[in-house]
Amino acid sequence: MSTEFKVCNCNRTMPLDAQAGVQIGSALGGGALPIHSELCRREVTSYMKALDGVDDVVVACTQERSLFAEIAQQKNSVAPLRFVNIRETGGWGREAKNSIPKMAALLAAAALPEPEPVPTVAYQSSGHALIIGPAERALAWAQRLGTQLDISVLLTKGAAGEMLQERSFPVFSGERIAVSGWLGAFAVQWQQANPIDLEACTRCNACVDVCPENAIDLTYQIDLSKCKSHRDCVKACGTIGAIDFARSMTQRSGDFDLIFDLSDAPILTLHQPPQGYFAPGSNVQQQMDDALRLTQMVGEFSKPKFFLYKEKLCAHGRNGKVGCTSCIDVCSAEAVSHHGDQIKVNPNLCVGCGACTTVCPSGALAYAYPRVSDTGSRIKTILSTYAKAGGTQAALLLHNQERGAELVNQLGRLARAEGRLKGFPAHVMPLELHHIASTGIDLWLTAIAYGATHISILVTSQDAPQYVAALHAQMEVAQTILSGLGYTGVHLSLIQAQTAAQLDTGLSTIQPAQVPQQRALFNIAADKRSALELAIDHLRTHAPQPVDEIALPAGAPYGMVMVNKDSCTLCMSCVGACPESALTDNANMPQLRFIEKNCVQCGLCEKTCPENAISLVPRLLLTDAAKQAVVLNEAQPFHCISCQKPFGTAQMIENMVSKLSLHGAFAGNIDRLKMCPDCRVVDMMANKQEAVITDLKRH
Repeated sequence: MSTEFKVCNCNRTMPLDAQAGVQIGSALGGGALPIHSELCRREVTSYMKALDGVDDVVVACTQERSLFAEIAQQKNSVAPLRFVNIRETGGWGREAKNSIPKMAALLAAAALPEPEPVPTVAYQSSGHALIIGPAERALAWAQRLGTQLDISVLLTKGAAGEMLQERSFPVFSGERIAVSGWLGAFAVQWQQANPIDLEACTRCNACVDVCPENAIDLTYQIDLSKCKSHRDCVKACGTIGAIDFARSMTQRSGDFDLIFDLSDAPILTLHQPPQGYFAPGSNVQQQMDDALRLTQMVGEFSKPKFFLYKEKLCAHGRNGKVGCTSCIDVCSAEAVSHHGDQIKVNPNLCVGCGACTTVCPSGALAYAYPRVSDTGSRIKTILSTYAKAGGTQAALLLHNQERGAELVNQLGRLARAEGRLKGFPAHVMPLELHHIASTGIDLWLTAIAYGATHISILVTSQDAPQYVAALHAQMEVAQTILSGLGYTGVHLSLIQAQTAAQLDTGLSTIQPAQVPQQRALFNIAADKRSALELAIDHLRTHAPQPVDEIALPAGAPYGMVMVNKDSCTLCMSCVGACPESALTDNANMPQLRFIEKNCVQCGLCEKTCPENAISLVPRLLLTDAAKQAVVLNEAQPFHCISCQKPFGTAQMIENMVSKLSLHGAFAGNIDRLKMCPDCRVVDMMANKQEAVITDLKRH
């Protein structure tokens, strides 16, 4: 199936003419592309004609996306429709005249097929919302939202200026509030701290009337700092029983679909709170924005299941020992947790940031939507098309869909409107991701093998600190590999920007670094370790300074295991703990072997070793020796003193005899420790039989 491209120079504000159409069309593998000037107005019939077929239609305009989509809907078009922004990302910058290769690259990427669908995670919300906070905020919003949602209120404190009116929604009060769950399945617990239980209170005002200290307000909460314990209010309440100063059952709970947290400090402090939880605090504008979003979260919802988990590759734990915790440490939504020797990912809490897949050394966690192969295909298409169109020194800017895309658009518009900002450099191509944390060294090194001279990642206030730290650490590993191979320059960087001006400044600092003279042609592998192997092999083959070994920083996913032979008893505990088969034994003799290619430096062997004989050395071995088993320690087998069958090692038996010879249970049978298991049983039975015969002779 072919693709029809509709390209517009937006009323001649971009340097797109007939010659540019020839250049772009050639790079896309076809004839000259017609360049429109008013595709959304006078020339809209050309677009409508493209919708008559079944071929994909790519419209190089996001400004009028809604209009074009509406026209397609009115025509009942079946042609797949995609949009790409070439205006703010290149056509409106100072270097717009040199941005034709970039425009061709972005058009080619937009024409790629959509990622294959994956399983989804379902949510169901009936609109039962809990508003938490002080009375002056919570009650006001309860009145506003009560006509659209099923509202309950949990007051954290009363207020003299507020009044509970007719019982149109449940009102509770409490402190020590705990919230867990997600959209449609929140569980809330709190303690009933105030003597007046609002669930039982009839709001008759009898308690207010009799209180001599005026300690009870019209939200029917007692200010205990004013109360002198006269208990007149208890008597006035009578058989209603809403007031109890000696209440013993204080724990309360409830289930809700949505949470509107108006507390000064959010109850949930996660950087990525679960869907359905909103915490605007005292910010009025944010309250209004979140309230609108709240009303839209009623019904059935779904999202992709963003991750794949392969338990067999996981290096989290073995035999009760914990090794790698990278995914747990980096998750800002607390969706990843310890689960025995494995990890567990809660798909309902997962927000799809992909940070866990980025830091996973083994590839046990993989990004599923889009897959690594999908993102790799986009990168390869962008870089190859850019080169075909005559572009040089290609660079990539990876950014998020939300705030990142917003800054990209702002920069392009301000560069056009004000002129004081430069806008996007001609050689820097933006690549929008669901989240910037979803890419790591496998994709970065592959992109550099494809010819990217620099990869920059746009970090905004939306990105959790642990994501930024993880990206820094990954970049350090990748840059160490590239520099170790002799590639000069800085290949990777973070641009931290909160404004378009800061992004403009950051883009101006991007300088091309050295890359292989020959571009890689392979497609990225789905498996992380295989993808890295392909990329590193290409980078080494064309390296300015080929080397056999590169020292890596701590935490790198490659390295060797060092064994202290004086301490190692060849008990093989490390072999049983290794999740990647990097450490193996030899069935024919006491021997500990190591395959460096398989090692992910999880540390399980180091933590499992009872003799503390193992240490890790992060490095990248680039020769074939990395794939071959090497002997770390070996010994001659110890032979059973009874049958001469080999078992264990001399050092192991010597250590065991030394430690147990003074133990009462073994002192009289120390030679039994020098026997194989079969001979021990025979010796024990013989001794027992002899003891029985002796006992019979005595009697």
